[in-house]
Amino acid sequence: MARSLPEQVPPPEVEAAARERSAARSARDWATADRLRGEIEAAGWKVVDAGTAYRLEPAHPPDVEVEGEIRYGRSDAVPSRLHEPATGLACVVVVASPDRATTEAALAGLRAGARAGTDVVVVADGLPDEAVDGLAGAAGAGWPTELIRTSAPLGHAAALNAGIRRARAEVVVVLDPSIVLTGDVVGPLVEALADATVAIAGPFGLRSSNLRQFEEALEGDAVAIQGYLQAFRRSDYVARGPLDEGFRFYRNLDIWWSLVLRDEGEGEPPRRAVVVPGLPLERGEPAAWMATPEAVRDRLSKRNFYRILDRFRTRLDLAG
Repeated sequence: MARSLPEQVPPPEVEAAARERSAARSARDWATADRLRGEIEAAGWKVVDAGTAYRLEPAHPPDVEVEGEIRYGRSDAVPSRLHEPATGLACVVVVASPDRATTEAALAGLRAGARAGTDVVVVADGLPDEAVDGLAGAAGAGWPTELIRTSAPLGHAAALNAGIRRARAEVVVVLDPSIVLTGDVVGPLVEALADATVAIAGPFGLRSSNLRQFEEALEGDAVAIQGYLQAFRRSDYVARGPLDEGFRFYRNLDIWWSLVLRDEGEGEPPRRAVVVPGLPLERGEPAAWMATPEAVRDRLSKRNFYRILDRFRTRLDLAG
């Protein structure tokens, strides 16, 4: 049986801003009304107008308790371990596929050779019970595996943020269920990050001379590491994250995050994105790609790319 957790009440400062905004709208002071709406939304609330009246609603789905399990309505509601001392070798974060068998195959692949000290966090982003039943044990005996569930689909970046908040280890490995590991992949990625000049590592890179057009790179240094399999430091996530949750669709989030991690500021040499070749794995098509119509994929991908340009359009020092 599901039940919502206690209803949220807007804090006094949000109520005050909403009253002030209502007065500004009545006075046709649209600039002030828009500014106050922005402040209200930044505080995690939204204003629903109804003529001259209004009501305040949380800007995210509620947390829901189902048989003692909390399903979270936003990523930052997930209890964080990021303030705790890092322990273990790596934490592998997997955003589960709607197809349980696909996720199970990816988790089972982790047993093929990853080293001791690896734990697994699986995030089910608004998925039904049949897509997640049994996943907490799918990585096998001796593998600490935690399942995080959301009460509604929050989007790809938010799902990753939710999972990374549970990371114990200094190295975070993001693994898409379309990748099935057939040997030790975690160890080489951890070793790549032992070099302080490396910000992010993985088997599939992207190169670009202008940060507009990209081509795949399968060895050497790259501009970005593709999000199907990438590793970075938890401490860098704390310092430079979280991931921008405007990336609800997965495309181009990997480029944005790679550039964020590499960027040391204008005039400073950027850190490196390094392709680690020859890793034992089998590569498939991501579920989000196959399940999304082509026209929708193109529209969402383009919208995401504008987020990259908004931040990095002048940063050709990060190209290469």
